[in-house]
Amino acid sequence: MDLLRFSTAGSVDDGKSTLIGRLLYDSKGIFEDQLAAIEQTSRRRGYSQVDLALLTDGLRAEREQGITIDVAYRYFATPRRKFIIADTPGHVQYTRNMVTGASTSDLAVVLVDARKGVLEQSRRHAFIAALLGIPHIVVAVNKMDLVGYDEKTFDDIQQDFSEWAAKLDVHDITFIPISALHGDNVVTRSLSMAWYQGPSLLYYLEHVYTASDRNLIDARFPVQYIIRPQTTEHHDYRGYAGMIAAGVFKKGDEVVVLPSGKRTRIKRIETFDGELEAAAPPLSVSILLEDDIDISRGDMICRPYNQPTVSHELDAMVCWMADAPLRQGGRYILKHTSRTVKATVDELVYRIDVNTLHSHREAEQLGLNEIGRVRLKVSKPLMLDEYRSSRITGGFILIDETTYDTVGAGMVEHAGPPQEVIEDDAEAETEAAA
Repeated sequence: MDLLRFSTAGSVDDGKSTLIGRLLYDSKGIFEDQLAAIEQTSRRRGYSQVDLALLTDGLRAEREQGITIDVAYRYFATPRRKFIIADTPGHVQYTRNMVTGASTSDLAVVLVDARKGVLEQSRRHAFIAALLGIPHIVVAVNKMDLVGYDEKTFDDIQQDFSEWAAKLDVHDITFIPISALHGDNVVTRSLSMAWYQGPSLLYYLEHVYTASDRNLIDARFPVQYIIRPQTTEHHDYRGYAGMIAAGVFKKGDEVVVLPSGKRTRIKRIETFDGELEAAAPPLSVSILLEDDIDISRGDMICRPYNQPTVSHELDAMVCWMADAPLRQGGRYILKHTSRTVKATVDELVYRIDVNTLHSHREAEQLGLNEIGRVRLKVSKPLMLDEYRSSRITGGFILIDETTYDTVGAGMVEHAGPPQEVIEDDAEAETEAAA
């Protein structure tokens, strides 16, 4: 069955957790004991109805403050599709949590309060979704019941958000008016908004087409593990295991191993269930080659005439996740696919105001939850694609050398020697980067 990963984002108190609770409740995606527990908690607090947000807000601090702090993952399925939901925080001080939850999403649901319209946080979440390369965005205009299900209110929000989204690299935006509290247009169509002729949110999630979102052109296979059983039955067996990051690999294909540049052909493609004639992402396989080549963890198998850039230098957009700021000259561990190298911050090019898209070139550091363009140099060559073409081979994380904490998430903008920036207008450059 097809799987859709999606995240929710929006301003504080826009109803993200309530929306997810409504999706789970109306689609019969929760167990009886879960429902009984939140009913009991709701009664104890004196609520007039069941607080569905309690299904996702699991931390005590979240329940006390009424906001989402941590990323909560929920799983449910319908006869048509399986879903993994990442309920991400809306507050600006938890931007790093939103980036973590949305980084693997196929779709983002951005909630907008119908009473307040498009706020700075709504624009910020749309920018981050675009930065992370999420191909589909649903703008769920929530709390329509509190504005009398007014069509003009919905139209004004749609126009306002569309004007902002035109500055971003997002090509598929869908607007749905909903009331998460009462279930209007969440699982079933609302009788209170006859003027809306589009799908309910669940119907859209079940039918949105995502197969074309995967990169099936640029064949990329980062080697994660070398399989050498060294048994009598498999005495000469040498398989290279990992997850296909992009493209399609077929038995008999000519391939090149990077960074060595050695060429060979694919002898077999195997999985636990048996041999395959072809494999595509995100399948994990073992590839056997016709020739014995010196291959290690972190090397990459690809096509001879379609290769990533092999470089010691890169420019990337980085979301900083640590209390200690990123500064020029800082040293970190960089993990890219299955390759781990040492990295040095060569230059902080600019910091982005995620609310206005303005670039601050005078910035000397990136603080917690801030995003900026950074130039890095690494100790060993990396096989890099731009993030816009491949989210796996274009993404990486930065790790603190002493604590081994993840301190940054990066998206490759350019691999190789630095490019000369020709744009004078900082905002125009930021839009291009997004």
